[in-house]
Amino acid sequence: MSSRTSRRIPALPSWLPVDAYILALIGTVVLAALLPASGTGAEVAGGASTGAVALLFFLYGARLSTAEALDGLKHWRLHLTVMACTFVVFPLFGLAGHGLVPHVLTPQLQDGFLFLCLVPSTIQSSIAFTSIARGNVPAAICAGSFSSLAGIVLTPLLAAALLGGSGGGFSADSLVKIVLQLLVPFLAGQLLRRWIGGFISRHRKVLGYVDRGSILLVVYTAFSEGMVAGIWHQVTPLRLGALLGVEAVLLALMLAISWYGAKRLGFGREDRIAIQFAGSKKSLAAGLPMASVLFGAHASLAVLPLMLFHQMQLMVCAVIAKRRSRDPLPGDARVGPAPAEVVNRASPKPGRRRADARPHGARPRG
Repeated sequence: MSSRTSRRIPALPSWLPVDAYILALIGTVVLAALLPASGTGAEVAGGASTGAVALLFFLYGARLSTAEALDGLKHWRLHLTVMACTFVVFPLFGLAGHGLVPHVLTPQLQDGFLFLCLVPSTIQSSIAFTSIARGNVPAAICAGSFSSLAGIVLTPLLAAALLGGSGGGFSADSLVKIVLQLLVPFLAGQLLRRWIGGFISRHRKVLGYVDRGSILLVVYTAFSEGMVAGIWHQVTPLRLGALLGVEAVLLALMLAISWYGAKRLGFGREDRIAIQFAGSKKSLAAGLPMASVLFGAHASLAVLPLMLFHQMQLMVCAVIAKRRSRDPLPGDARVGPAPAEVVNRASPKPGRRRADARPHGARPRG
């Protein structure tokens, strides 16, 4: 039992509160609360954060295989379904959140909640959960990649249309920053992938630490600006509890819609699993850098709903994936009973079953 468990643990993504990276994020927020960057330190942290975001999206572009992405277009119905969940259904629920202001959510938390609904889907966790649940892993890879790629363009455009000037300084200038800090590095990574793709693949583990370190720097900078501006005094424990409740309802709705909606559209079990896990989650890695560019000093409140939702989705989807992994498959239903029948026929005790299985055979003597 212990050996089996030890082999399974690395396959599971972070789904418990003790996950090391989640603890690192929480620690970064605490550090920003106790020792926020201000003055010259804030300028240095801001410049480093800008460079980290550009590096992050350059690596995204260098990793994405254009050939694999184009090959994945063959399953276009599945990808369109995931895109519709991510960039149509989610934003509609985000807009519905305006009805919760001001009694449940503050206007600032509602902006963050709406921004959460505009962020693209995840890649790594969608693939991991789909694999655990015995779903269509190649489809999950392509769906997550397409969502991340489309999100570089769609998320800022949707934010411009739905958040407008309420996004804490969001304006046309923010779109220029998005192009320069996100889109240009991403395209540069795609163009240079021919020459650096091998290096990226060989050092994937080390560069993964670069990714996570960049995000931690973005979180520290954003929450430092929020502490200096004093906006954290606007959030009470009661408001945070209300936000968690709203996000729990949102996640439950998206899990149900992506699962049963895919069934109504005629997808099989493996495809439905990929659609559910890719269509119900949001990417913290993509959302945090975008929020730092779009919201400026208000980014800390903007990313708070996303950080809470990210951890919630990992915990809930991990449980669902493990339960789906125990679902009987059509092949299992045919093969499963056979060993039991063989054992029953070979056993000397159940002679009555053996006689029933052979109508012309004589009943064995006492």
